[in-house]
This record gives sequence, structure tokens and C-alpha cells, in this order.
Amino acid sequence: MLTGHFPDAGERAPEELLAAYLEIVGDVIEERGKNTVITETALSGDTVDAIARSPPAGAGTTVPDGTGELTLTDAASVLALSPEFPDAETIAAEARDILLMGMTTAVMDVDAIAARLGGDLDPKTIQQKVEGRHSITLEEYARIQQLLEANT
Repeated sequence: MLTGHFPDAGERAPEELLAAYLEIVGDVIEERGKNTVITETALSGDTVDAIARSPPAGAGTTVPDGTGELTLTDAASVLALSPEFPDAETIAAEARDILLMGMTTAVMDVDAIAARLGGDLDPKTIQQKVEGRHSITLEEYARIQQLLEANT
């Protein structure tokens, strides 16, 4: 996710990668203000508060309650509030492209990804999430990105 921000994604644990994603989203919340984020996105106040309380990446791998189901689309809507990022649709599309390119580079198809992730996501669901036909949580995104990057 977030083109260019995570060149070391394959060297991090998925939890660390997720914490890093949340840190960037949290930075935008801090920059723009919680009220603005709540008003201009579909996120609840509780979710915005949970992201804002996320520990900095590297300070531990605990992901705060209330952030586990945060989707790529939700995160993109927050990031789009910052002038540093493009619009939400572009952010989400670029993030999905990173996974698709990672699948090509790592020479892994959805069956291999599903097997390596331990079976909680079936290949068809992974394909739909990567293509954007189903929502993908940041946690799922982190697991897939880390796997692909670790195998390139």
C-alpha cells in the first residue's frame, strides 16, 4: 500500500506492516483533525480515535481494538484528505496494483497465496479482494503484501 512508502515490506512481519500503515493514516488524522476526518469519511468516531491511538510502527506490533476491520478503502479515504496523497480511488487502485505486480514478481498465484496464508482466505476470495471486487482489510492487505514481497 502507499506507493513507495514500504520498500522493506518483505522484511517486516505483517503486524509491523499493518502498524506502519496505521501510523501513516494516523498522521493524516492528526494533520487534518479528528472532526474533519469523521465528517469527511465514513469512519466512526470510535474508529478514528482507535487509529489516532495507534502506537508508532516499531513500538510494538499491537494493533489497537477498533482498527482490525479497517478496509483499504477506508484508509484511502483518510489519506485522500492530505495534500500529500491523490484521491481515495487512486490510492486504493495503486495499492491493489502493488499486490497484482507483487504476484507477478513473486510468481505466486492466488492458490499459492491462500496456501501460504494458512487457509483463512480461499483463492477466489483473494482474487476478488486483490481486484477490488470485494473489500480488503488493511490487515489482509498487510499479510498479502508481506508474503509477496518476502518471496520476490
